[in-house]
Amino acid sequence: MAPAPLATIDIEALLAAMRPKLHRYCARMVGSVIDGEDVLQDALIKAMEALQSVTPVVNPEGWLFRIAHNTALDFLRRRNRQEALHSAEEVEMIADQLDDVESRQIAATSLRTFMRLPVAQRSSVILMDVLGCSLAEVCDIMDFSLPAVKAALHRGRTQLREFAEEPDDVPQPGLSEADRTRLNAYVGHFNARDFDAIRAMIADDVRLELVNRTRLKGKAEVSRYFGNYSKISDWHLVTGQVDGRPAILVFDPNEPNGRPKYFMLLKWSDDKLATIRDFRHAAYVIDAAECVVDLG
Repeated sequence: MAPAPLATIDIEALLAAMRPKLHRYCARMVGSVIDGEDVLQDALIKAMEALQSVTPVVNPEGWLFRIAHNTALDFLRRRNRQEALHSAEEVEMIADQLDDVESRQIAATSLRTFMRLPVAQRSSVILMDVLGCSLAEVCDIMDFSLPAVKAALHRGRTQLREFAEEPDDVPQPGLSEADRTRLNAYVGHFNARDFDAIRAMIADDVRLELVNRTRLKGKAEVSRYFGNYSKISDWHLVTGQVDGRPAILVFDPNEPNGRPKYFMLLKWSDDKLATIRDFRHAAYVIDAAECVVDLG
């Protein structure tokens, strides 16, 4: 059955359903679950703006992936890491079928390893081997010819096999003493439910993003956020890192040996807490993240 045209679809429901899958692609393209969420938000804004003038779209999911793909490329260009997208020669290669073991290995490949692939190889492998797109869909999303996609896919898979033979990645450096001190203070007060102490730490113009839910600004508005946390008990905060960045990992106290459920990011200005990003309502962001508990 052919995909329904965009005009007949509840766009908000479609975006909600597609968001985790789109994030999975964006995060692997840019090498970070955090940057991947920023790229995704930018892509969704572009999609909503395009709805005002877009001609009928036969394949809405493919349309969204193409917007996400182009937004990720824009991000990489801005970061001055754009590599050559097109091969000098478009050779006809067989996109060999992978066995189940190799498919699982590619899907579990770290973000840092994906970043070692040239953009075209990275995109084709993620789309086909991680997200399960067909060759035709990959061609449409990347705007590549079939031979070019097959070539990129073959080379990308070959590179990943070679990377898998190398020693494990060098461990990420630990937190700086300043980051550790600030995060530990926030975590300690939060776990003790001493939200008045936390309110004393935040700037008057503090900004909060409850990712995928709402944005708040100023002490009065952000105070409601802490009040909501005081009413629930499904969280326990731990100082750590996400993709090498200082972060607060949030665990479910009923699963002491489980993975973190989501995380928070803090930014400071003149020793006051200036911004908070809480991923409680975007738990998909942590799925591919490299999370490390701080042991310092």
